[in-house]
Amino acid sequence: MKTYRPSKQRKRILELLRSTDTHPTASWIYDRLKKEFPALSLGTVYRNLRILQEQGEITHLDFGSTFDRFDGRVEPHYHFICERCGKITDVMVPALKDIEGSFSSELGGKVLRHRIEFFGICSECLAKG
Repeated sequence: MKTYRPSKQRKRILELLRSTDTHPTASWIYDRLKKEFPALSLGTVYRNLRILQEQGEITHLDFGSTFDRFDGRVEPHYHFICERCGKITDVMVPALKDIEGSFSSELGGKVLRHRIEFFGICSECLAKG
């Protein structure tokens, strides 16, 4: 893995990601940090997100939407995605580690990781009708 010099911007991006459970976009991160770092560009945010992902500090989430999302929580967990408002919520159930071994045996290969997502309507959207 390539090593990178530490940067204040990258440190703040990581802090911001770890302090929220909104699974933000790069634009959301940029909007919150541009006053603190006036020279910050959206491209710089994307580059730092890529570096943080390479270093295993964050997870890139792709649910087929138009915007990439990022998660500061890297331990195994699942997500619920609201199909009305797009809200992404962490699902707090134990990760199914044993399933990887079962599938590896069945396939004759080796499962390296798995991902499970739940799609539906969140409680806020249901309340709106």
